[in-house]
Amino acid sequence: MTTTDFWADFDAPAQAPAVEARPTTPASAAVATPAPSPAPVPAAAPQVDPASSADDLVTGLGSIDTTGGRVSVSEKSMINARADVNQLLPLKYTWAWEKYLAGCNNQWMPTEVGMQADIALWKAPAGSPGGLTEAERTMLKRNLGFFATAESLVANNIVLAVYRNLTNPECRQYLLRQAFEEAVHTHTFQYICTSLGLDEGELFNMYREVPSITEKDAWALQYTQSLEDPSFRTGTPETDQAFLRDLIAFYVIFEGMWFYTGFAQILSLGRRNKMVGIAEQYQYILRDESIHLNFGIDVINQIKIENPHLWTPEFQAEVSGMLAKACELEIAYGRDTMPTGMLGLTAEQCERYMHFITNRRCGQIGLPPLFADTDNPFPWMSEMMDLKKEKNFFETRVIEYQTGSGLSW
Repeated sequence: MTTTDFWADFDAPAQAPAVEARPTTPASAAVATPAPSPAPVPAAAPQVDPASSADDLVTGLGSIDTTGGRVSVSEKSMINARADVNQLLPLKYTWAWEKYLAGCNNQWMPTEVGMQADIALWKAPAGSPGGLTEAERTMLKRNLGFFATAESLVANNIVLAVYRNLTNPECRQYLLRQAFEEAVHTHTFQYICTSLGLDEGELFNMYREVPSITEKDAWALQYTQSLEDPSFRTGTPETDQAFLRDLIAFYVIFEGMWFYTGFAQILSLGRRNKMVGIAEQYQYILRDESIHLNFGIDVINQIKIENPHLWTPEFQAEVSGMLAKACELEIAYGRDTMPTGMLGLTAEQCERYMHFITNRRCGQIGLPPLFADTDNPFPWMSEMMDLKKEKNFFETRVIEYQTGSGLSW
């Protein structure tokens, strides 16, 4: 599956799609007839503690039930599943497995990208011919400052909250891949920081010291605080909605809205042949994030299909309010990172872009648009998402990069 497949509808009008249930059984994998019950267990075999069965099913780390039947597709669900989460097959959600495979095909590392041109440009005096302006340098540092810890916040949410409460093994398989990709993204900002010789303390503390960055991160974290509680469990309308709210906050807003101003800023520099190494790494990140976003949206919509009682008018209004507030915070961040604008990019354009993106996200989860019909001020972003990694890898990789049997142990 190519990046283009994931972004085929990016520039299409944002419409609230009718939510339809996916087939319970994938066309490519017929459900096997349940096998006969296993033979009686010998008396010496370990027995299951019935009192721990519910939590064991969620974690997959409990006692082994030797008396239960084999898992069937109909027993699988996104949340509150009664099926054993250790049993990947038979697949129910083939789209989750396809995204896992697509993520694996996107494998890259930041050290594949040479930074020599970026280092030379960064060290050149501000305002020198062909060099970076003060506005571009300010934007770049604040952009990196947001992303440097944002990727860690997302990874922590995946590992500590989402994985524990999403009770489907094929979705968990993708989450493992996504967690690795978030680690690669954090590695990317470490690589950029050390390559350019930036102030590490300044860069990695901006999320606590720059108000527009702090407000975004603090706003998102409030939606995962209850899920951090070790005793939190889905299973009631209130806790199920809390989990769904968290998914919307991190997938639709954090990754699906708040990363896109930053992408547009850096890729705009790259289009003008500035900071081309960083721009290439952002293209790889953008390609990863496009799959993260689409996975999250599929998860959210599948939870809605299986739990229609959660998607109440009141909850829909609350989610619309979340997206409106998130858009407002991102517009403030755009103004903060580009107070005077740059060549070919202004805070006003980023505001229009966020209105466009917000309407798109509303449509993707079945909500009406929040803003009047807005066109995309950055149509070139769609082209940037279809990066040909194979070509760029061999043109730009550093010579000491090693893989597979070439590694020195």
